[in-house]
Amino acid sequence: MTEAKHVFDDLDRQLIALLRVDGRAAVSTLAGALGVSRTTVQNRMDRLLNSGALLGFTVRVREDHADDTIRAVMMIEVIGKSTSQVIRHLRGLPELHQLHTTNGKWDLVAELRTSSLEAFDRVLREVRMVDGISNSETSLLLSSV
Repeated sequence: MTEAKHVFDDLDRQLIALLRVDGRAAVSTLAGALGVSRTTVQNRMDRLLNSGALLGFTVRVREDHADDTIRAVMMIEVIGKSTSQVIRHLRGLPELHQLHTTNGKWDLVAELRTSSLEAFDRVLREVRMVDGISNSETSLLLSSV
């Protein structure tokens, strides 16, 4: 039996927007910003987590505090209908910060971040060894303009 996909309403979207800014915000702070009760916010968060619509909370680091980070964008081509399997595998990589499906030649676009070129090389090899990936192209991000 498959779970039904969560349908977001306006309150869910507003809550998620606030959590993207501060994933550690207190429930009372979120409730005040949304104009609803603490119980409503807690119930919404529980429902989003239990349904899998909200995967969890994470730490975001200011870009200028991570000057030694190697960042890259990897375009990935997937064989046949193995996209879901490839996505599940890639999501397990801690160096993967964002993953997007796309159209055109490439099926997926991933943002990778590592602490060194050696770690970057290891991640590239790991990704290229994933069953279902037929081709990839990676570009280092040199500076933001």
